[in-house]
Amino acid sequence: MDVIEYKCPCCGAALFFASDTQNMRCDSCGNTFDVAAVQQFSEAENEAKEESRFGWQEYGKDKEEWTNEEHMYVYTCPSCGGQIISDENTAATQCPYCDNNTIFKDRLSGAFRPDCIIPFKIEKDRAKKELEKFCKGKKLLPKEFWKQNRIEQLQGIYVPFWLFDCDSYASMQYRATHVTSWRNANYEYVRTEHYLLLRSGYLNFAKIPVDGSTKMADEYMEAIEPFDYHEAIDFHTAYLSGYLADKYDVDAEQSKPRANKRIENSVQAVFGSTTLGYTTVVPQSTVIQFDHGCIKYALLPVWMMNTTYQGKRYCFAMNGQTGKFVGELPVSRKRYWAWVGGLFIGFGMIFGLIATLL
Repeated sequence: MDVIEYKCPCCGAALFFASDTQNMRCDSCGNTFDVAAVQQFSEAENEAKEESRFGWQEYGKDKEEWTNEEHMYVYTCPSCGGQIISDENTAATQCPYCDNNTIFKDRLSGAFRPDCIIPFKIEKDRAKKELEKFCKGKKLLPKEFWKQNRIEQLQGIYVPFWLFDCDSYASMQYRATHVTSWRNANYEYVRTEHYLLLRSGYLNFAKIPVDGSTKMADEYMEAIEPFDYHEAIDFHTAYLSGYLADKYDVDAEQSKPRANKRIENSVQAVFGSTTLGYTTVVPQSTVIQFDHGCIKYALLPVWMMNTTYQGKRYCFAMNGQTGKFVGELPVSRKRYWAWVGGLFIGFGMIFGLIATLL
């Protein structure tokens, strides 16, 4: 498998994409370079070298000790010679021995080459501060969560998404009622009017995102939307340097049902907003027809952190472009019961004081 590295033209150290400047940066000598220029330099350098491959082999087929890991691969880091293990969907990673940024070319070519990418705009320090702000003041949060090593586990990942465009015609029927009541000196009157509401129209949908990775929870990926697709640019591997990236393992055809469901929900919300003013409104039927469909493959930036507390996994996700954040916090049982006990003591003192006053 071909491996892509981006090296500093000045000192030869690894380059990474800096979200704050939107350029490639070398931490060794401090120089910055334009992404397009680095891309051209790397392509020219690769053409000048003889073709080489870096000892890839599939675990579980050639080595008995890996027979239960049929989808894991190993490669030799071209910078330090260390062996790195990745799964079959990893498109970009870092060497744990020398922090060398490595991109797997074969997993980003052909059908797996993205049409576009939204580069990271939120840098890691800001993402960590946002996570700390989210956790600040949560009195029931376990102290263990604040350990520095957990915050450092925050990782920038380019998540594969399918973007669906289409024109649609939709029609819906509703049963609605309008109830009015009045009274006189002797009676109370109630009048219920029944209506059949018909709604139809054309709706255009652009860039409906559906994540193409089974590793990512759909609920979390949808919760950090929206992304600003005006900032999407043509894909270049240089933007992956310094981040993790996966190729899709859920193809476009498998993603269509979820895209269709999102379209249906949007149609119901738009048409439902035209049925205000009735006492009750019950949908009866929905018909949606699609036309001029178009699907694009994109990599979108997400900051992720996973942690486990008392056997339960907690996930935190941040939109790497806008900073929108979502996550679930663990609760310390010890602090919870201490808080509940404090409430009972407080209420007991209040009731005791009231009793003495009476």
